[in-house]
Amino acid sequence: MIRPEPHVPDQALHATSGTPQAPDGLSGRTAVVRKVTRPGCERGSVTDASDTRPAEPGPSAGPAPDPEPGPAVGAPPGAEPGSEEPSPGRSPLLRVLRFIPLVAPVLLWGVPWWVLLFAGEHWPYPVELGGTVLAVLGLVGMPLAMMRGHGRRQQDLAAVVGDTLLGTSWVLFTWSVLLGVVLRLALVVGGVGDGRGRARIVAWAVLGVSAALLAWGTVEARRVPRVRRVEVPLPRLGAGLDGTRVVVVTDTHYGPLDRVRWSARVCETVNTLEADLVCHAGDIADGTAERRRAQAAPLGTVQAAMARVYVTGNHEYYGEAQGWVDRMGELGWEPLRNRHLVVERGGDRLVVAGVDDVTAESSGLAGHRAHLAGALAEADPDLPVLLLAHQPKFVNQAAAAGVDLQISGHTHGGQIWPFHYLVRIDQPVVAGLSRHGERTLLYTSRGTGFWGPPFRVFAPSEITLLVLRSAERPAP
Repeated sequence: MIRPEPHVPDQALHATSGTPQAPDGLSGRTAVVRKVTRPGCERGSVTDASDTRPAEPGPSAGPAPDPEPGPAVGAPPGAEPGSEEPSPGRSPLLRVLRFIPLVAPVLLWGVPWWVLLFAGEHWPYPVELGGTVLAVLGLVGMPLAMMRGHGRRQQDLAAVVGDTLLGTSWVLFTWSVLLGVVLRLALVVGGVGDGRGRARIVAWAVLGVSAALLAWGTVEARRVPRVRRVEVPLPRLGAGLDGTRVVVVTDTHYGPLDRVRWSARVCETVNTLEADLVCHAGDIADGTAERRRAQAAPLGTVQAAMARVYVTGNHEYYGEAQGWVDRMGELGWEPLRNRHLVVERGGDRLVVAGVDDVTAESSGLAGHRAHLAGALAEADPDLPVLLLAHQPKFVNQAAAAGVDLQISGHTHGGQIWPFHYLVRIDQPVVAGLSRHGERTLLYTSRGTGFWGPPFRVFAPSEITLLVLRSAERPAP
């Protein structure tokens, strides 16, 4: 049976269609949630609103995705876990990509070092020496700190240092390239100064812009996200569910920086939105459930009229994913591990389904994989479907299965501009509402927290309020 939401004593949550309805304590409307779990199945098995027979894969659901490789520790937001050796038959591009973790630190620190110190500025020797020492310390210290922080030792202080250096080097690299080319060209065309003067103008501009963006990005990353309201038209949604309020938080990434107060303020903001359904779309934390227990605890205070649901992201599989599934259950959330539940109001019903992250199977954790057929098994094909899947790329399978709305996170909107261009190589969408196929809509959140580098530059975090709209909207 769906457990009652904490701090909402009068809300209506029932387990079967035969249970009398009660008023919704948050919105004054009547809501019913129906869930049946097959005997002998672990938590996270397929659920259905009307039957307890063993599930067979539904004919409309697509096949489960293959496990995917990903970059080494220290890759920017949007990266996947795991790594595998390319086979001899794979493309030369994949062979080249293997060396990116070795080449990237050299570029990230080497380009700014050259642009700031040796591109014609002719600084005094102590300035050149001091700058070179700092660049070498960054080049050596960043990967070492990240290995100690994100590797087996899991040292939080080292992770903070390494992540901060990664974000700083990315911003310095980006603006060294942009201003080193564009501004220098503009100065030449404008006839401003000589070669030494132009080089120094560029150097100071790079330092000034980078410092300003890093300071602003720090504030943006640590602030409580703004609420983004989006109306989502779902033609198959019944009139009784018109106006259903779905609040999305995702990519909270509780981690090395202690953000207990931030977590509590996020949950307070969610509770002001009078949600019918609250969804956490994965990447809850970096670290085990026990280690990040205090930061995640405020999630237990989140209120919803119908249900609170959660799916795993790729980062759960870095830190004992099953532990997070169990922890979210303790906090009163429904982990949708390849299963669904049905919510009902005003005589109309909505299937709310979820799948494990696409990287789950390659994690080697028993029973974990993305299985859309299992998630939709025994669901009434005439009902609209809301699907939680951490990564936007899962939308191809969702569209093939006729899902009405997929909710995802994972991309962080790029987190630090212009990384979104690289994210776009791996994902079909970086942020916002998009259509895929004839029926399926995808909403991709920019995320509520941040991963790794404690900065957000031109990619603000968000708490999303999706208001579902029916084609049969009742007259006012």
